Amino acid sequence: MIDRRTFISSLAALGGLSAASPMSPAFAGKLKEPPAAKMKLGEASPFTSQTVIDKAKQLSQSDYQAPVKIPKEWINLTYDQYKGINFNHKSALWGDTNKPYWLEFFAPGLYFPSPIAISVFQGDEARPVLFSKDVFRLAHLVPDLPVDETLGYSGFRVRTTINDPERRDEFVVFQGASYFRAVGRGHIYGLSARGLALNTADPAGEEFPDFREFWVEENNSGSHSITIHALMDSPSVTGAYRFTITPGTHTEMDVEAVLFPRIDLKHVGIGAETSMFLFDETNRNRFDDFRPAVHDTDGLLIENGAGETLWRQLANPLRLQVSSFVDDNPKGFGLLQRPRKFADYADLEARYHKRPGLWVVPGENWGRGSVTLVEIPADREIYDNIVAYWRPRESLLAGKEHRFSYRLYWCDEPPVLSKMPKVINTRMGKRFSGGRLVTIDFTRTDMLPKDIEKIGNHVGSNGARVTEGILQENPETGGIRLAFTFYPKNRRAVELRAQLRYKDRMASEVWLYRWTA
Repeated sequence: MIDRRTFISSLAALGGLSAASPMSPAFAGKLKEPPAAKMKLGEASPFTSQTVIDKAKQLSQSDYQAPVKIPKEWINLTYDQYKGINFNHKSALWGDTNKPYWLEFFAPGLYFPSPIAISVFQGDEARPVLFSKDVFRLAHLVPDLPVDETLGYSGFRVRTTINDPERRDEFVVFQGASYFRAVGRGHIYGLSARGLALNTADPAGEEFPDFREFWVEENNSGSHSITIHALMDSPSVTGAYRFTITPGTHTEMDVEAVLFPRIDLKHVGIGAETSMFLFDETNRNRFDDFRPAVHDTDGLLIENGAGETLWRQLANPLRLQVSSFVDDNPKGFGLLQRPRKFADYADLEARYHKRPGLWVVPGENWGRGSVTLVEIPADREIYDNIVAYWRPRESLLAGKEHRFSYRLYWCDEPPVLSKMPKVINTRMGKRFSGGRLVTIDFTRTDMLPKDIEKIGNHVGSNGARVTEGILQENPETGGIRLAFTFYPKNRRAVELRAQLRYKDRMASEVWLYRWTA
């Protein structure tokens, strides 16, 4: 087990787990420009979806073997040296064809000391993608690096015409442990997904399974979707994953996972998401920053099995905190970015208003468990300090096969079932008369009457005194603002809950927040 912050910060230092950002201007014009090399493929071998499942099952029946390491000269690269190794776009696999998808690859080294195997498949045959240093453009600061049989790529990205019919932009990246990211039309990369989360926030440390091998579909049919298979391995579990990915206004992924635990797994995270939340109008006073807010996402939305829609506003606590929302067959959950205007962040570089949310829709009967939210203290925006996932109530037993399916939406707004007014912003501050003032802005829908006097509200807490909520029209948003004050006194933590009501029925999302001293 290793420390989460050490692991995540090392990956995030490369632009959020992908090293996929445009080349730094510092390297522009300082590159050794060899002719664009062609990607090479190895000999074909039989392949089907069952191939990956069989490999995962067989692997689980033997002791875990750590992956091989690449030459130390690659591992010992500095941050700037590694960022100076950039894939030559002219070498993209299928880049000289009219196929709908092109593949580009990431170099090994630095935070990626072990290679992953990547193959492409068509029909019932697969061919390995062979490693070549010649497909990379090297800045002058990159030293001479040896090439031997241990080398392989550390990940890959896929390009297609998602934004412009004349240009292929990247829309999905796989690199680092079991992490992957995607965007919809007009988005830039933000939060990440994970194949599996194990023992997140446990005192003994977290385990990070690796995707050790990939098979990427060679799409000749003109289909709008692309299929990617992945083999996962870790000391505790192996797994076979199938991703069917459809890019668009929102990018959809149908995920099928078959897990084979080596040991009984008591703390598993399915549909795991990792994000960053530093500050917004609830904790703005803690940061001396020119921006009004800094976060990839600002809330966790849950449509639970009981028919409630919950909005849990995110926090950046001073101490680790874990929240569990017990449920039976949830309809969906995900971390979302609700504020969507540039002025909400005023950041021309990070462009947080362009970052997608990620919504998870369970497939088959997930049964009982809990949507789990982990909030980790952070003092810089390089740390992914927010994790959300589904934790099954029952352990996943060793020697058994466990199947999960779900759909991921990388989106501005998820396809939720509820049409109730939603939370669009939360603000908080100290009152001169004592206590803390909270304002919550809701959208307005046809579910609410035009006369605000007919709308009620409910505000509650787990022990702190709260005032009666006051409703006002918000001309800026066109919605309704709910304001109330709570008095924490000497309490170290206070749970807050608020909701609009109409005719003695719930008439909005349920707003939840955990305030900590």
